[in-house]
Amino acid sequence: MAENKTKPTQASVESYLAAIDDETRRKDCAALSKLMTKATKYPATMWGTGIVGFGSYHYKYESGREGDSCLVGFSNRKSEICLYLSADVLAQEELVSKLGKHKTGKSCLYVRKLSDVDLEVLAKLVVSVAAQTKQRYGVVGDG
Repeated sequence: MAENKTKPTQASVESYLAAIDDETRRKDCAALSKLMTKATKYPATMWGTGIVGFGSYHYKYESGREGDSCLVGFSNRKSEICLYLSADVLAQEELVSKLGKHKTGKSCLYVRKLSDVDLEVLAKLVVSVAAQTKQRYGVVGDG
């Protein structure tokens, strides 16, 4: 079975954030890192070269595939910020409907800029999704 390519690394989150060219996006990602740290109580850790993750859990699917992932995380993309909030994000319809301007994917939420969303609602969403993931899978650690 293939091994996950995205794993926690020793790379600097601060360096990742500092390398974001667009000033508004850089500030948004720094603010998002603080929000997620406060909401999860886990420090920011680089997962691979492009995901800032918080906490971790071990999953195992019925198919037998298993691995580790961050509880929540985000990545600066070309046109938006991708927030990794697990598949449970779609079950959070009440909060998601109050969030503001965004798009959703299978287990991701996409925002162009943080000023488009209600940060209090986003923090509640992060707390809720992290708690559900911990309850479902348990927690591996900080990384």
